[in-house]
Amino acid sequence: MPQLRKDIISGRWVIVAAERSKRPDDFRPAQAAEAKPAEARGFCPFCVGNESKTPPEVYALRAEGTKPDEPGWRVRVVPNKFPALNRGPAPARQTAGLLTWMEGVGVHEVVIENPDHDLELADLDAGHIRAVLKVFQDRIGSIEEELHYRYVQVFKNKGKEAGASLSHPHSQIVATPIVPKRVKEEIYGAGRLFRHSKECVFCRIIREETAAKERLVYRNDHVLVKVPFAGRFPFEMRVVPLRHEAYFSRVREEELDGLADALKTALTRLKTVLADPPFNLIIHQAPNPAGKNHTEVDVEKAYHWHIEILPVLTRVAGFEWGTGFYINPVAPETAAQFLRVGGSGSVG
Repeated sequence: MPQLRKDIISGRWVIVAAERSKRPDDFRPAQAAEAKPAEARGFCPFCVGNESKTPPEVYALRAEGTKPDEPGWRVRVVPNKFPALNRGPAPARQTAGLLTWMEGVGVHEVVIENPDHDLELADLDAGHIRAVLKVFQDRIGSIEEELHYRYVQVFKNKGKEAGASLSHPHSQIVATPIVPKRVKEEIYGAGRLFRHSKECVFCRIIREETAAKERLVYRNDHVLVKVPFAGRFPFEMRVVPLRHEAYFSRVREEELDGLADALKTALTRLKTVLADPPFNLIIHQAPNPAGKNHTEVDVEKAYHWHIEILPVLTRVAGFEWGTGFYINPVAPETAAQFLRVGGSGSVG
């Protein structure tokens, strides 16, 4: 069983999941794990026809008349075969002197985004991307019904350098029985600024960045895509809804269309401008609304869900790890200019 262990000085929790070292690609040298051509890549458990090689699916968008764990699906969700956390009842905190830990209870699922091994999220039409986003919503809602899962994180690792162990396009969902420290820090920051200005800071950023336009990449009727003013990484992007909302799971049906359009635009430009780099995509939203507010911030008013897209173009090294300062060698304004011209579309 995995464990959650707390660092008493920083307040950071760590998942100790020794079982995950059984994954075939763990600890292999980078050069030995490079992607192979399609004809030489070998077996893929996520491809059509191999459904029996994954754990039984927990959710899927399927053609009418098709059965679970058989071909006929558009999007498929399965438990991670090598989970960081395992489902179970609410774990109790345990202590011994300065040490604090709990059993590694949580959820770890894989969302297989489409049946085609070679079609990445940017290659799909907006309708299919919308379907993937809707699956994210449905799974978040289902997981949050179990109140001891206080935070649900949806993320995508594309490419070995970004942490993907399989090349078939997929995303992951991890739910934890605690609100992660980094999430709390972002919510506390939003809460502090709300108390100061009586306004959601994300809403203000949308207004000011739209007026300035210099870091704007794309905008439609529902969503804005921009390069953050203090972006940590070259060509980092943030996808932000125009309507104030703390929870991704509450995005409206008509807004999903705008979000799918904006996400396809952002990822296509990343692929075009930067020759298809590895990246991490992370959905930030408030903690489980069905439980008590574990951050002491009125997230409904102060917080605003958003997506981060983080291309892996540089390496985090000693200075960054030691200080928390990131060195970004590309000015956000320059990055936004390149991303704007990487494809057609409006900046509002």
